[in-house]
Parts: sequence; C-alpha cells; structure tokens
Amino acid sequence: MEKDLLELQTLIEAHFEQRKKEEEELIGLKERIERRRFERAEQQRVRAEKERDRQTRIAEERQRKEDEEAKKRADDEAKKKKVLSNMGANFGGFLAKAEQRRGKRLTGREVKRKTLSERRTTLGIDNLREDGLRQRAQEMWEWIYQLESEKFDFMDQMKRQKYEIVVLLNRISHAQKFKKVHGKGKVGGRWK
Repeated sequence: MEKDLLELQTLIEAHFEQRKKEEEELIGLKERIERRRFERAEQQRVRAEKERDRQTRIAEERQRKEDEEAKKRADDEAKKKKVLSNMGANFGGFLAKAEQRRGKRLTGREVKRKTLSERRTTLGIDNLREDGLRQRAQEMWEWIYQLESEKFDFMDQMKRQKYEIVVLLNRISHAQKFKKVHGKGKVGGRWK
C-alpha cells in the first residue's frame, strides 16, 4: 500500500513538473506570438507609409508634368497668336482658319491622351503579399466587370436607337407613297 502510495506521489509530482514546464513553454510561446504580431504590425505600418509616400510622389510628378504641358501649350498658343497678328490681314486670316481646323484635331487627340492617362493607373503590386495581390486582382476584376456591363448597356442602347431610326425611315417612306402629289412631289434641295 505504501509502495503504491509512494509510486502515486511520484507520478503526481512528475505530472505537476511536466505541467509546470508546459505552462512555461506556453507562456514563452504566447510572448513570442505577441512579439511577432507587434513586429508584423510595425512592418505593415512602414509599408503603408512607403506606399503613401510613393503615391504622393507619383501624384506630384503627374501634376508637375501636366503643369509643364499646359504652360508649354500656352506659350505655343501665345507665339502662334503673335505670329498671326504680325502677318497681313488676308493671309493671316487664312492661316488662322487653317490653324483653327488643325487645332481642333490636336485638341481631340490631346483630350483622348489625357483621358487615357487618367484612366491608366499603375498596378502598384511591387511590395504586395499574396493576400494583397488577391485583393488587387479582385478590385481589377470588379472594375472590368463594371466596364463590360456599361459596354453592354451602351451597345443595347445603340441597337435600340438603330432600330428606331429604321422604323421611322420606313414610316416616312410609307407616308410619302400615299401623299398627294403637287408639282414635283418630292422635297428638293438638301433635305431630301
């Protein structure tokens, strides 16, 4: 009996020592997890600051380029106006009209370039991890989905408008068949 009691006490002591070791390991593990969590939060904060700085630099660079282009265009326009005002009245008027026609095309192209540059954005995936990449891919997918749905709506609207034009033209031609003929019977000139 005493032998069993002694053996039971040694087992209990071994159990409590083992449990104490496990608790110490658990505490150490929790501290390590907490330290790692803090380090990860710090890294994410630093990354977010770098990303914000990069975005502001890009925005400032873009703004600077647009300002330079606007200034250059204004200077070019001022030079053209000065040259045109110095020329003779008739020849200057002809050049002004020609330049105006050419200028409209250029401004159309410039408008197109500007809208494309505004729509085109950098991916910004250089320092993203897997979850960030997944999120960025999801955002891009949603954007493409929205653009495709708008395209579908516009195409559908265009089909309906074409159909309405055809119907109206048929009505007009049908109405003109039964119209009383006075004189020629046709509308002359430009509005045929």
